[in-house]
Amino acid sequence: MVQKAKILLVDDRPENLLALEAILSALDQTLVRAASGEEALKALLTDDFAVILLDVQMPGMDGFETASHIKRRERTRDIPIIFLTAINHGPHHTFRGYAAGAVDYISKPFDPWVLRAKVSVFVDLYVKNCQLKEQAALLRLQLEAGDAQPALGSALLSELSARLASVEEQAEALTKQLDGSDDSGAAATAAHLERKLTGLRRALEALRPGSD
Repeated sequence: MVQKAKILLVDDRPENLLALEAILSALDQTLVRAASGEEALKALLTDDFAVILLDVQMPGMDGFETASHIKRRERTRDIPIIFLTAINHGPHHTFRGYAAGAVDYISKPFDPWVLRAKVSVFVDLYVKNCQLKEQAALLRLQLEAGDAQPALGSALLSELSARLASVEEQAEALTKQLDGSDDSGAAATAAHLERKLTGLRRALEALRPGSD
């Protein structure tokens, strides 16, 4: 069973963090607070996160600089970042957010339902990716144990195929949900997940008896 996803909330104002927690609590995931860019980077050293909600205007290291550090680290570069800001300086400011690696850029005050829906998509993608990694690990076990234990290998292969089919079905439903959406970041992440699923399915089918 996949554990709850972690969502990193970064804002220097405690009242803003409290508001985010109230909005996202319905998702029933693990919400982690960070009161500064430095604190966020420290949290990212040890934990994996499904998505980061990052305030732009913070004293010291602002959101843009924090995002730049996140994207430079191999461990964290693929974590989706949603910028939250009370500043609206027009298209140039928004472009700077996307250039820093954000998948979305939301101005305050924002619609709580919209924010929760956007975060929910990235949580779903994270969970599907965790399931995919689990299938890949089992596939490696199959490759290692197949020759020595044919019967066990066959059973593992059947189990893998069934579990992978479940992940494929959920990923397909999520992709259909995103069709026509203006959330290009989520759509791109979903497409990447589907490509990985296709590759794993091909590798799995290649292990079946009689396959060339």
